[in-house]
Order: sequence, then structure tokens, then C-alpha cells
Amino acid sequence: MKFSFARLGHAAVVTACLACVLSPAQTTTPPTPPARQNPPRDKGKVVFSRSTDENGNTSSTAGPAAQQAPETAARPTAQDAERTAITFTSFDMDVHLRPAEHQLAVRAIMTVRNDGKVPLAHLPLQISSSLNWERILVNSKDALYQVALLNSDADHTGRLREAGISLAVPLAPGATLSVDATYSGVIEKSAQRLLSIGTPDDVALHSDWDEIGTAFTGLRGFGNVLWYPVSSVPVMLGDGAKLFDEMGEHKLRMAGARFRLRLTTEFPHQQAPTVAVINGHPAALAVVDAGTPEVAGVATAESEPATLGFEAPSLFVAQRTSHPGQNLTAWTTADNQVNAQLWNQAAQRVTPFLQGWLGQKPRAQLTLLDLPEREDAPFEAGALLATNLRDALPDQLDGILAHALTHAWMQSPRAWLSEGVAHFMGTLWVEKQQGRDKALTALASGRDALAIAEPASPGAGPGQPLAASISPVYYRTKAGYVLWMLRDIAGDAALSAALRAYDPQKDLGAEGYFESLVEQAGTRHDLKWFFADWVDADKGLPDLTVDKVYPTVQGSSTVVAITISNSGYAAAEVPVSVRTTENSITQRVRIPEHGSVVQRIVIQGQPIEVQVNDGTIPETEASEHITPIGPPNPATPATRFP
Repeated sequence: MKFSFARLGHAAVVTACLACVLSPAQTTTPPTPPARQNPPRDKGKVVFSRSTDENGNTSSTAGPAAQQAPETAARPTAQDAERTAITFTSFDMDVHLRPAEHQLAVRAIMTVRNDGKVPLAHLPLQISSSLNWERILVNSKDALYQVALLNSDADHTGRLREAGISLAVPLAPGATLSVDATYSGVIEKSAQRLLSIGTPDDVALHSDWDEIGTAFTGLRGFGNVLWYPVSSVPVMLGDGAKLFDEMGEHKLRMAGARFRLRLTTEFPHQQAPTVAVINGHPAALAVVDAGTPEVAGVATAESEPATLGFEAPSLFVAQRTSHPGQNLTAWTTADNQVNAQLWNQAAQRVTPFLQGWLGQKPRAQLTLLDLPEREDAPFEAGALLATNLRDALPDQLDGILAHALTHAWMQSPRAWLSEGVAHFMGTLWVEKQQGRDKALTALASGRDALAIAEPASPGAGPGQPLAASISPVYYRTKAGYVLWMLRDIAGDAALSAALRAYDPQKDLGAEGYFESLVEQAGTRHDLKWFFADWVDADKGLPDLTVDKVYPTVQGSSTVVAITISNSGYAAAEVPVSVRTTENSITQRVRIPEHGSVVQRIVIQGQPIEVQVNDGTIPETEASEHITPIGPPNPATPATRFP
């Protein structure tokens, strides 16, 4: 008896078949905006088919469309200038998984735009080297293309399969076109890129854990596994931070793209998946088990059209047990079911704190997805935290969830707000539990790396404006500092009100949106100077010096004159404190770029020291300046103050 996955009439099995669902006649085309011209879905053309005989042997056959794919060329036809010119503005994807064989087949309809300055004669598209291009149409017509393998660690295999598409008419700058591509292949665990640079086997495999499997499928996207088409410059691990910068650049260019995905996954009898997460958002699974070991069951899910933020598209499908909690759902393996209560209890402890800052209700529920191995590296995508849900001390879980749950409240297309606010709230939780000094120590843990990354001057390098940052040292570390500074400048109440009022949809393409929220919420109505130096441009870090401290006695008080200079290119409003053995007075002083200020502070008693900056403003060298004060000078008419 022969069992064909390509031509069965039973609805559930037809849905399960990779060949049939990829056949355009079997796919429902979603509504599209008028400007988009989708190619017609031709009928009856089989890209990939499988059949199983009476002995259980499976055979695979490439259909006519797949057989049209060209052989791999010796050299790529695309240039880096062409790769960086391409921006994807929409994805409409049919993704079909056969986890028992680690197989994937995809039809992706994309809109791409030429953001370069010259017309494009070639259109480069890349996928993982473990996948194969089968057919590509441009504006509804079959395209000519050459395929080449590129060395690049943007994929866990260390190589990309690039299709260099020859365009019949060059794509003008600013113009768009529609690309309809089908491809398929196998995605298994591969740590080749890490092993090639000497990473120990166990460390490499727990870092590069992406795979398609029956119990767990995890595809993290660019920088881990290229399961969707991209256009990128080849980069290698070990070449400085180029790979991580390219990952950030990819996310930045994807922000604003429209994304829709329809998922079909087969599964063995009684091994149905229970959770699917697409781009950090849970997707409801519809499951049909064929009821017999001989026929695969089918699960389907769909993501509604949505706008991507600063993220790489990701896909997770797994067999897990659900544990609903306060503002989250934990999906655990059998080994970690008992730990779900620990994570839920931590959420209960930190939720009132987050509500106080961000509002009563989050925008989404946090999804905790249990990774297979205890040592697997965690991964975040919006309101998804994929990590091994092992047991841990309460204060450790509290810190993790203070950060992760923030993503459920604060969702932004801007990395410095999405990740920066989560980092900021994590340090505020430390302050709440352990005090301000511990929080500032946590904040300072990334200062040295930030000081190295920042240009010495605007003319020495472009740096990364926070509003368009691509590196974690900027959108996490520097953003955390910026939010601490805003907190001290505008006040807790004003910053909290701005975060509560923030609407990610209004921030798309809007200049100065968050600045206006902070100004409207508080009494500091002109923060343009701050955002100009710290968010909208990268002017480096301030470099403060206490040039002179001059105390003068006035009766029972002392007037302390402090001269502070800033040799950096970014202005800063810093706390200046004068202390006696019994009390202290702190005032905030704005130090302009390449300027100096004399601040006079009156304090009762004899001052013993002056401190400029308490660690909340990152500097090129130190972030605290403490100067001892000697015996005060007697007052003279020239130094006496009212």
C-alpha cells in the first residue's frame, strides 16, 4: 500500500502535507493593501512531495518547480553595496514543518525596497546553507538567479546560501518590487561556527541550540539561524563586534516591516505540540491527530499581520505544559513542572513594583518557554523569555522577572526604549531591594565598555545615536544611564507618567515623541538640550573635572564655591553635593560641553568634602569625583554673600 503526502483528499492530511500546502492551489491568499501586487498563485505545481510505502520507507521527490533551481555558482554575483541597499517592508509566509525529519518548507512573499542611491541590477537574498532555493518569482514572473555559498556567521552553520537575482529592469532608488520565493531543507543543531573558533563542544551546543524537532523547535532568526530570507553583508565571529553590529543593523532595518505567518506542522501520533510563539507572541494551535501511528497528525497556527519592532523574526513550537500565573504563562518540560510555582511567585513579588512605575495592566502577557537543557543560553523576543525554567534563589528569579515582565508592559519599535526601559527597571528593582549604592554598582557594570565604544569626539567617529542604536552597549547600557538621568532631571512621577502614556504606534516615524511625553508630564518643559546630546545624536560622554573648591565662612554657615569643567562634547546635568560630618546638601548643575560652571552651595557647619556626580552620569573616565575640603577661609567683603 502506498501512502502519498502529495495527493490525499482527507482535509487534515492534505493540510499536513508539505507539498500540497506549498501548492498555491491549497493556500488562501490574505487580503493585501492596494499598493501591493502579489503574484498569482499558480495551480497544481508540486514543489516537493513525499510518499511512504507499506514497509514504512519514505521517499522524497522534487517537483518541476524545484528542479528549475540552478546549481551553486563558484562565486557570488552580488556586491556588498547591493546587499546593504535592500530593505524588506513586508513578509507573508507559509511555513511548514516536518519535525520528525527536522524538515522545513517555506513560501515567502516579500516586498523589498531599494534604499540605496543607485539602481539595483541584482537582488541578493540569503537563507541558511542547510536550506535550498527552489523557485523565485519577481513581480509574478520567474526570475533568473545564481546561487552561491557565502562564509558568514549570521547563521549557525557558518555559511549562507545566496540567490543573486538578475533583474530585467533595474530597481530604482526608493522603488519596491514583490518577490515570491520557495525554499526547503533541514535545520538541525549546528555549532560549526563556534567550534571553528575553538569554543568547547558543550558550550557551543548550548549557545547554538536552534533546531527543528518533535519536542522542541526553536528558530531565533538572524544571528542564529536564517530560516527566512535576508540581505546582509557576510560577517564572521572574532572580527571585533562586526557580527553583533550586523545583527543590530538587521533588527533596525526590519523595524516597521509588516509580517504575517501561517504555520503548519506535522507530528507523530499522540505527540502534538502545545505551544507556538511567533515573534514573541503566542499563537493559538489547532490540532488534529489522525488517531493512528501510520499517519502524521497536523497542527496549524497563524499570526495576524503585525508591524515588527527592533527584532529578528523568530518561531518556536514545542510540547510543554501550561502554568498560568500573574501576567505570565510558564510552559515547562516535565523536568521543570515543579519549578513553575517558583517563577510565578517571583512574578507576584515584582508585579506591584512594575505597576507602580508602568501602570496597572501590561500590554501583553509574558511567555516563559522552557528550553530543553539546563545550560541553554536564554533568549528574549518582546514579551517572550525562552530559558531553562530551573530552580533558583528567590532574589535571582525576582531580578530576572523584573526585567522580563517589563517587556510585557513596555513594547517599543525603538531598541533604547524596549530594552533600555527593561534594563532600567531591573536596576530600580535592585535599588528597591538593596539600596541606591547597589543599584548604581549594577548600572556601572557596563560603563567601561560604553566608554570604549563611544567616540572621543563627534569628529572622531559617528558613534550610535541612541534613537537609532544597534549595539547592546548603547541600547541597553547607555539607555539605562539616560533613563536614570531623566529620572533625576524630571522626577520619578514625570518619568513614570511618560512611560505609562507611551504608545508604540505613535512613536513609529515620529521625532521627539518620548521627549514630549516627559516634558508634558513634569515641570521641566525644555529637555531639548538633553535629548539633542544624549538621544538624537551621539556626542560621546562628558569628561568632568573639579578644578577648584573654595570654602568661605559666613557666620555659622560656609559658602563652598566649586568650579567644574567639562572637556567632553555632551552637556550633563550633574548632582553636586557638599557634606559635613552631620548633613549634606545636593544641587543639580548643568555643565555645558567644553565649558565650566562655578556653583556656590551654602551649608551649616564645617564641610569636609565635595562630590560631583554620584555615578548616574557616565563619563569617559570616572563617574564620581570626591574632593576633600580643607579649613575654610575667613569671609571678606569680596567673598561675602547675602
